Amino acid sequence: MTQPNVIIRFAQASEQTDGAIKRIVGFSPVKSLLPLYDSTDLDANPRSAKVGAVTADILDTLEMSRDLYHFKSKGLLLGTASYVALERNRYELQFDDPSAEGVLDGGHNLLAVGLHILKKVMPEQAWRKIRLWEDLRDAWDEYRSDIDLIKDELDFMVPVELLVPSNINDDEVLERFESSLLDICAARNNNAQLTQETKSNKKGFYTEPRKRLPKSVADRVEWKTNEWESDDVRPIKARDIIALAWIPLNKLAEEGVLPRELSVTPQNIYRNKGECSKMFERLMERSDVTTEIAGGRYELHNQSVASAFGVLADLPALYDKIYAEFPEAYNAIGGRFGGNSIVKIYDPTKRKTANNKSDYVATQPYTYFTNQPVRWRYPDGLIMPLVYGLKGIMTVIDGKVTWATDPYDFLDRNLEAIASAYRLVLDMARFDPQKLAKNQASHEFAVSEYEKAFFKEGAKRLVA
Repeated sequence: MTQPNVIIRFAQASEQTDGAIKRIVGFSPVKSLLPLYDSTDLDANPRSAKVGAVTADILDTLEMSRDLYHFKSKGLLLGTASYVALERNRYELQFDDPSAEGVLDGGHNLLAVGLHILKKVMPEQAWRKIRLWEDLRDAWDEYRSDIDLIKDELDFMVPVELLVPSNINDDEVLERFESSLLDICAARNNNAQLTQETKSNKKGFYTEPRKRLPKSVADRVEWKTNEWESDDVRPIKARDIIALAWIPLNKLAEEGVLPRELSVTPQNIYRNKGECSKMFERLMERSDVTTEIAGGRYELHNQSVASAFGVLADLPALYDKIYAEFPEAYNAIGGRFGGNSIVKIYDPTKRKTANNKSDYVATQPYTYFTNQPVRWRYPDGLIMPLVYGLKGIMTVIDGKVTWATDPYDFLDRNLEAIASAYRLVLDMARFDPQKLAKNQASHEFAVSEYEKAFFKEGAKRLVA
């Protein structure tokens, strides 16, 4: 949703330009920054700020030596691709992409200054309950008219750095600026992990995976931070999709199609998805994988990598299939999946009469990617090695990875046998999902079991 433009004024300012970026640096009267608090678009940095030791120190400075605040603080870093330079050192800003534009750094300063202002107009007991940016925004809306009455008392300066395109009429400059802004936001701010997927999406690295996925899945993926707006169904995180992509990409690396260093350890697909996203960007930035077409955007030309995305298209549904069917497969070989305390069962009828209702869930569980109702709820760490095991039925032909057999039919025929072997791993880990999912050996064991089942079927066909 488009928000009203924000106009800020510098009391003193200087401009510096280099390449696609113009930097405007100076001091702004705090009352000229009030529109920043009125904007609901500020998602990139303030949302990560919360009341604590940092904000307490800033509030002390504002109470004890307000006239020196602009020398003691690094202030705010703002960035936007859409702006108009007005007269008298004023700039009109429009934040069209809240995941990448707005306050790029200085969220704690913005929060502390807002708290300092609100303390003048609201009861102290209510003021002390403000802990997060969202709390401050709610209080700000409630007391906005009172703040207008004390504007003349807000007489201190805030250091502000504003980053804008060097030429807003040049499309290539604009695209390069937008790409650079994501890197700057990540470098300036400790919350860089949240922007990794946004950066890759902006560069076009997610275009092909998004095309290959079933539309019902792709439409639910939050391809960039804070993109998801629906409350009906929880979004799929882009990093979860990218982590799965490393299963066929690892297969390509093992076969020598991709360099060995361009692979991730199996356990990182579960425990360190941020690292999977970083490695994915490293892969997609290679000149033998993509071509830069314009302004920091890239287009895939490597057919081997493209083939991995073709395999990826099946992995979300296969993940959900394993999650939904493994408990019954485990029970079929004499196990008692629901006997473990970390496993919960959805059975409203039994729950009503059960002595221990904690064994049951009150609400219907759904699979993560395809949103299908299931009977069981349990940590996905229990089956992550089995998901990675699907690599055992992938093959590489002429430099392209593909399925060696239909994976859905294969699971229908073999999941019970694989579960029988995998039971040993579960018992050794004592049903600890962390031990299972963070252990490389459990992943490689699962791969070998898929391979055994596949070769066994092949041998039977030869005999027949």
